[in-house]
Amino acid sequence: MKPLVSRMESFIFASRWLQAPLYLGLIVAQGVYVYKFVRELIHLVADAPTMTETQIMLIVLGLIDVVMIANLLIMVVIGGYETFVSKIDGLVSHEDRPEWLSHVNAGVLKTKLALALISISSIHLLKTFISASDMGAPTSTVSEQGVMWQVIIHCTFLLSALVMAWTDKLMQGKH
Repeated sequence: MKPLVSRMESFIFASRWLQAPLYLGLIVAQGVYVYKFVRELIHLVADAPTMTETQIMLIVLGLIDVVMIANLLIMVVIGGYETFVSKIDGLVSHEDRPEWLSHVNAGVLKTKLALALISISSIHLLKTFISASDMGAPTSTVSEQGVMWQVIIHCTFLLSALVMAWTDKLMQGKH
């Protein structure tokens, strides 16, 4: 019975490698964001002379949004792989090793991800507030109800991040 249990436990432990293709898929998704970033940047540079300051600001906020999402993807790929799949050989002494990786665990990763989501949500909210000046115009895509829901969702992200950080701090205190 003991050899069977041992093989089963080894199989269960090896199943963590099923996550590796998911992380590779996120790297492909990041490539899509790089493409989107370059396309928007070219559009900004080409059309800047004919754009208003508000239009330029909205495109720049969109670029910042793409960068924040790319940062989120990197945190998930590197942090998740290191935490749940396997250590990345050669990263321990690498000069470009991210500082946050030295103390990453599931709780820290969740908190960092929550903060990244709040940052992304903040950018979307700022874009909405800037666009709200056109509210009521026939071509406006912004409504009062839409703004209200974005604020509610943003506040929910904030509250969730605070609760997760607080819970993680409580759990760290018990160990």
